[in-house]
Amino acid sequence: MVTGVSGAGKSTALRTLEDLGFYAVDNLPLPLVPKLIELLGSRADIDRAALGLDARGGSFLAGASSLFADLRQSGHTVEVLFLDASDEILIRRFSETRRRHPLSDTDIRAGVAAERHGLAALRGEADALVDTGALTVHVLRALIQERYGRGEGDLGVTLLSFGFKHGIPAEADIVLDVRFLPNPFFVPQLSALSGEDESVARFVLDDPAARAYVDQAEKLLRLSIEGFVREGKSYATVAIGCTGGRHRSVTIAKELGRRLGGGFSLSVRHRDIQRGSSD
Repeated sequence: MVTGVSGAGKSTALRTLEDLGFYAVDNLPLPLVPKLIELLGSRADIDRAALGLDARGGSFLAGASSLFADLRQSGHTVEVLFLDASDEILIRRFSETRRRHPLSDTDIRAGVAAERHGLAALRGEADALVDTGALTVHVLRALIQERYGRGEGDLGVTLLSFGFKHGIPAEADIVLDVRFLPNPFFVPQLSALSGEDESVARFVLDDPAARAYVDQAEKLLRLSIEGFVREGKSYATVAIGCTGGRHRSVTIAKELGRRLGGGFSLSVRHRDIQRGSSD
């Protein structure tokens, strides 16, 4: 199930899932979902569906929890992906595209507020909550592909560097804090660079505390990944944060990616590396 507030990227997510082979349907009334699942069950060529739900479902949304429980009881795997963004970003997106908010003809802010109220129960059902405020369309597509582009039973792990000053990623399953490590930002010749540069990486990893931390973090993540595989989890996001998301977190994410590679799908992304030199 793909849901979330208007302007947060639901259409992009559905199109990406359709490209990945999902049978995609947008805004199907909830009472019709069981019938659709029954019909798709008779098709040997369709084994995954992506259903878009939004506030236009109105009073039907009140039955979402019961519907999801019934589907799981029947043996179906149900995941709810909720896409969100701040009110300011949503209002800006509507203004830039000159779109009308589906719940308000004249007042975008009122429409956003009404939609948040209507989707509160669905948000509580979310298995994955993604804040798209800082994501481009291309990054959102890549995130969807990382999570849902593998075969059933395969585990995909994303190591995501970020800056605490920009907020903890909502999609994080595990959060590692590396703000205690020596900060390249205060070294004049390194400040304008990032953890992608060898000189910054060497500065961070040459510190004994950093090497010890990475050793322990690797052990922790290997144990966690083993547990995720046993649980049958499809994806996991490990968020690694420093202050600004340009130096230490990028370096540690890359080093952990180098060490952990093999046995499962692994990707490394840097959310805040382009946000400026402040760290």
